[in-house]
Amino acid sequence: MRNKVATEGLRRLLANARYEVLPTASCEQMVLESLPPGFTVTITASPSKGLEATLDLAERLAGHGYDVVPHLAARMVAGRSELAEIVARLVPLGIRTVFVPAGDADPPAGNYQASLDLLEDLAELGRPFPNVGVTGYPESHPSITDDLTVQAMWDKRHFATEVVSNLTFDPATLQTWLRRMRERGITLPLLVGVPGPVDRTKLLMMATKIGVGESTRFLAKHRGTLTRLAAPGGFTGEKFLERSAQSLTAPNALVAGLHVFTFNQVAETERWRQTMLGRLGGPIGAVS
Repeated sequence: MRNKVATEGLRRLLANARYEVLPTASCEQMVLESLPPGFTVTITASPSKGLEATLDLAERLAGHGYDVVPHLAARMVAGRSELAEIVARLVPLGIRTVFVPAGDADPPAGNYQASLDLLEDLAELGRPFPNVGVTGYPESHPSITDDLTVQAMWDKRHFATEVVSNLTFDPATLQTWLRRMRERGITLPLLVGVPGPVDRTKLLMMATKIGVGESTRFLAKHRGTLTRLAAPGGFTGEKFLERSAQSLTAPNALVAGLHVFTFNQVAETERWRQTMLGRLGGPIGAVS
């Protein structure tokens, strides 16, 4: 059973949630219809759509008053000159936060093989973004050992201000990974990756146009994720948060909020969040 501290902690995490969206043609309208200006929206980057789709949607949503976090996938950026152009494009929009994963581009567009390469160049360009997120992997990466993923966070700690975790479906796995990360001295605030409510039919339709590579590549890479999310009566973010409440709200966990994977089901995700906040006693403070 949750105690009062855990309940308050969950309310805080839900109140400090941001939504990840995919830069499809209908995404802008979905955000406008479902979220108030000022809400934090992160925009993925994929080799199939190109980085321009991410930057274009970032410009438009920033123009509508949203707190936009574009994903600058390192392997999709040709080099420092293109990175400087991206910086010159985003900074005047008031964009203060970027998320820097390595990305899936294979081969890479230029000489950035990993996110650390791009992070180093961002620092040499004067650290134009006050907030920089990097990826954390609670579950094993298909091509990188667990020790290396934790070491990579250590290597990037001087360039980043927050860690954003990939999806995990096991509270115990998250708790173990979080403990290992903190024991290694990684003290960056963590945004925990969770899925919003997902309609099975819509999710499978989205898999064919999700913007992270060709459909077959996406399905192969995310087969387990899709199975867990799309199964009737399967995984829900709500159950995960309930079961993870104690570990996520512990003071030494340093969990700052949630990174919610919406799969572009923005309205459904916001209804779910507001409903859960209501059950926990209502929102606290300002919703980011």
